[in-house]
Amino acid sequence: MAINLVRRALYMVLPLALACAAAPASAQSADSGLHGGTLEVPINKSQIVTADRPIAKAMVGSSAIADIVPLTDRSVYVLGKGMGTTSLTLYDAGGRVLVVMDVAVGPDADGFRQQAARLIPGAQIEAQISGDSLVLTGLATDPAMIDRAVQLARTYAGDKVVNMIGLGASQQVMLEVKFAEVRRSVGEDIGVRAFMNDGSFRGVTGPGSSLIPNPEDGTALLKAGSVANSFGIFGDTFRLLGIDFEAYLNALEAKGFAKTLAEPTLIALSGEKASFLAGGEFPIPVVQSGRSGGGGDGGIGSVTVEFKPFGVSLGFTPTVLGDRTINLKVEPEVSSIDPAASIQLNGISIPGLQTRRASTTMELRDGESFAIAGLLQRDFRTTINQVPLLGGIPIIGSLFRSTEFQKGETELLIVVTPRLVQPIKPEQVRLPTDRVADPDAAAATLLGEAYDPVPLKKEGDYEY
Repeated sequence: MAINLVRRALYMVLPLALACAAAPASAQSADSGLHGGTLEVPINKSQIVTADRPIAKAMVGSSAIADIVPLTDRSVYVLGKGMGTTSLTLYDAGGRVLVVMDVAVGPDADGFRQQAARLIPGAQIEAQISGDSLVLTGLATDPAMIDRAVQLARTYAGDKVVNMIGLGASQQVMLEVKFAEVRRSVGEDIGVRAFMNDGSFRGVTGPGSSLIPNPEDGTALLKAGSVANSFGIFGDTFRLLGIDFEAYLNALEAKGFAKTLAEPTLIALSGEKASFLAGGEFPIPVVQSGRSGGGGDGGIGSVTVEFKPFGVSLGFTPTVLGDRTINLKVEPEVSSIDPAASIQLNGISIPGLQTRRASTTMELRDGESFAIAGLLQRDFRTTINQVPLLGGIPIIGSLFRSTEFQKGETELLIVVTPRLVQPIKPEQVRLPTDRVADPDAAAATLLGEAYDPVPLKKEGDYEY
């Protein structure tokens, strides 16, 4: 009896154990061999799935994400209802699995690809659905192309756009810049220094007049400032209104003209910034804050030196657009040391700067030029020093007056020309030394030739 019960239990358990052992292998085989990939269905749109054998049954994992409608015995209509992913399984009449497919319902990736091909020509941009987001992949040649693709994708997926587009080889931009500056200046300096003496009455007029004690006898000693760097000095003695005058006239008229021209050439990748400086740097002392003793009170520390640049500088950032148009941000600056703006600090003279700068953004095509003009500066300065009341008397008042007049004009013109460039091969490089051979002792001694020129090898070579 006991043996029969054991046999019956084995007969019941053994088929179940074999079924359980065989089920994972069958499922794994179906998943690995019958998986049909991923079917992307735009939200509220449909796709049609066809099979090479008759379809007896179709099952979808989540009816809230996708819905299916049979069309024929070998085709199924799949409708995207909600954002997300699910699965679609097709069976034949014998209950065997024909195919298992992943269904991704999301933004209209196919519509984006068609619009991108039409609106962004030359871009190799793809789009895939990932959950409720649109993932952009591929390669673009400039950052502006990526920005346009992202803006277009947002019309399909809103803010749920994942940008994974790579930036390919950037175009190089060469910027040819010309700085032309003209400075004109006119200055006049007319001053009078006069000494007056009539026994008990003495006096002196003119710039730098001073009264100091005589070191010999302690009496008052009248002095006038010295005249230096003046072109003409004239003196005379005469008597007027019963007073003896000893007068000196200094006269200076200066005219200046200067022209400055700088032609820097810069090369930068699209989207990168390049800068240029033709000038120098001047030192500025900087006092570092320190601490004295152990009390923690702030004190004066060491003095360090910082250098500030001046001269002709240029910064530019080019961005090459899809139609070979160059978007260019230019920041030119011209500065010079201005002694009139200097300050004195602890006995140290720190100069000031006279600066003119501009910043502009524009779009140009290859080889087109633009000019930044109108940077005109005019300076006027008139200084009159005189003795009160006496300096205002007509004619005679000129003996008690000193006049200085200065006028300056500066005009700056900047011309910028961007060009698209490509690297050249090493064999295309022509150096200035290639046009000169090693000197020959006999030719130098007998003929006086300092070098031996090399003829052009072929047409198109550069001649220096």
